[in-house]
Amino acid sequence: MRLSKWQALGNDYLLVEQAELAQPLTPDRVRELCDYHYGVGSDGLLEIMSANGTQAEIRIWNPDGSTAELSGNGVRIVAAWLARSSGAERVTLTVGSREIDASVGADGNIALDIGRVDVGETETLDLGDERVEFTPVSVGNPHAVVRRDPERGELLRLGPLIERHSRFADRTNVQLVRVDGPHDLTVGVWERGAGETLSSGTSSVAAAAAAVANGWCESPVEIHLPGGDLHVELGIGGEARLTGPAEEICVVELV
Repeated sequence: MRLSKWQALGNDYLLVEQAELAQPLTPDRVRELCDYHYGVGSDGLLEIMSANGTQAEIRIWNPDGSTAELSGNGVRIVAAWLARSSGAERVTLTVGSREIDASVGADGNIALDIGRVDVGETETLDLGDERVEFTPVSVGNPHAVVRRDPERGELLRLGPLIERHSRFADRTNVQLVRVDGPHDLTVGVWERGAGETLSSGTSSVAAAAAAVANGWCESPVEIHLPGGDLHVELGIGGEARLTGPAEEICVVELV
């Protein structure tokens, strides 16, 4: 099996075309491939279900073998791969029921038209020993945005507690957010099914959308993550545009 490894601000993914597979991927096989000690190692796997010219349909796997509704970093990676293979600057990706247009700039950054983002009213979670306020956000996948300094120890403590709280039937992604200015956020990310990650595209969109909705920031918003910075623009109708880099690391041939 031939696959490639990519990274988007330190969030690394394996990319494989379904046609390269001798047999369909399973959760167990995905866990093996994503394991850093016994497999290739990655934060997830991008399966190209089909590709035709400037269009591709993809499935996004988490490293625990579950699937994700959306990944901003993962879709940027597929957009970069498809733009290179097709020779086009603009491509279209289908993830589940969502169709995303992407464009590759001269600087190598990839811009995604994510679509509508839904921000809910602030809620309070009872974690037993404490209560935590969060803003629920849907970017096609669920997010819980907490305004709190994204210190790593705090992220590692709160992330799994919030992800698996009974409030979230299908678990949730978690962001700890510090407001640094009217257009700047520093964000720590705990991804559903993956844990702590250096960056996340949909988490960046969720954090920016919650910040604008709550009056903490104004669009556009620069998201500062451990792996680097992402740029988020939010339209009046709730549509989001995400811009950032993605690059190939290597090509792998598995025996």
